[in-house]
Amino acid sequence: MYKQLNNKTSLNPENNFFQEVITIVKSSQQQLLRTVNQTLVMTNYEIGRKIVEEEQKGENRAEYGKQLLKLLSDRLTTEFGKGFSVDNLERFRKFYIVYSNSASLTRISNIEISASLMRKSESSKYEALSQIFGIDKKTQSLTTEFRLTWTHYVFLISIEDKLERNFYEIESIKHNWSVRELKRQYNSALFGRLSLSRDKEEVLKLALEGQIIEKPKDLIKDPYILEFLGLAEKAQYSEEELETEIIDKLEAFLMELGHGFTFVARQKRISFDEKHFYIDLFFYNRVLKCFVLIDLKIGELKHQDLGQMQMYVNYYDREMRLEDENKTIGIILCQNKSDLLVEYSLPEENDQIFASKYKTVLPTVEEFKKIIS
Repeated sequence: MYKQLNNKTSLNPENNFFQEVITIVKSSQQQLLRTVNQTLVMTNYEIGRKIVEEEQKGENRAEYGKQLLKLLSDRLTTEFGKGFSVDNLERFRKFYIVYSNSASLTRISNIEISASLMRKSESSKYEALSQIFGIDKKTQSLTTEFRLTWTHYVFLISIEDKLERNFYEIESIKHNWSVRELKRQYNSALFGRLSLSRDKEEVLKLALEGQIIEKPKDLIKDPYILEFLGLAEKAQYSEEELETEIIDKLEAFLMELGHGFTFVARQKRISFDEKHFYIDLFFYNRVLKCFVLIDLKIGELKHQDLGQMQMYVNYYDREMRLEDENKTIGIILCQNKSDLLVEYSLPEENDQIFASKYKTVLPTVEEFKKIIS
């Protein structure tokens, strides 16, 4: 009987009983983890609120606050054990101050994260939590927007600039960044690099909505930070070595490129007039629905490099692009470039070919200030 059932089940791969049960268990575990995490974040937010409200009762608030945190830390540690040091209580306090005065929470509610369905299924959960904590509807509406882990928020509240903090919070939610990836993107000054080619209104939009890709220029960063390639230790390296390292660390490179990129090929050959040409890296961007061609250059960018990329882009637009696809984008990554050379080598209304620097080491704070200023 068991043998017959086992054989029958294995003969139906499209209706795999075992896999379906495994999926149910995994889904429930993930849901449980999300619930536990959001409960933890809400708990810390509420402790922070209570601390701030209590501090406001003291005449000498600074001194009263210090005493309050020490006494509260001792009491909570005796009652519950580790996790309630004075340093942690100060984080709870700062978390509440930052997010109770922040527009980011109501703004995040407008982000498309399949939120409408998610919230309907979770509304009863938050009602139950609000009863536990004794919080009002206004505070409940804020705390339901906490969609990251507590470790994410500990890092985010260390970012003083509100616009910058909003940007990294939105991007973390949209793209499910781990804390490690969040820190990497922050340390590589992603917000600053994306802000370089934007005016004040566009920078504000970037901070409030995250990176929205509507045109080719929205994809481009300058510089690209490729510290993950490990080439900083080498005094010299070739274009072939650079390409090989990128392929070996493709996942990290895709993350640095940005949203919607899919790798297609390396050394993609195109041929005409019995001549062969090779594009270093060939991608497709699902957001803009277009080919993205990347050439790697060691040293200074030359006008011949731009002409060569123009040829590649023209070929793909005229020979390979489908009617429902957008125009091909060409990106040249180089160690150094003259902005005037790029400007005069390309058409005035150019929106297809871009030249960006790349760096194989993470710049210092001072170097980033020079880049952004």
